[in-house]
Amino acid sequence: QWQLWIAPGLAHGFAVTSETAHFHYKCTDYYCPEDEGAIRWNDPTFNVRWPVAKPRLSEKDAAAPFWKTSVL
Repeated sequence: QWQLWIAPGLAHGFAVTSETAHFHYKCTDYYCPEDEGAIRWNDPTFNVRWPVAKPRLSEKDAAAPFWKTSVL
């Protein structure tokens, strides 16, 4: 098992390339959805080369704005 610490406020994302995966979040405080933000997964500003062609996204991620139009 591995852990990766992401500093509060830092944008992050991941892609699962196996058939199954278990992913758990551990937060520094109680979960507060109002504090969440999102950036479109395929925003050309960041030019991320994702290893999947047709990802399955959550509703939140599918509706995320592009960086230049977000109000993070």
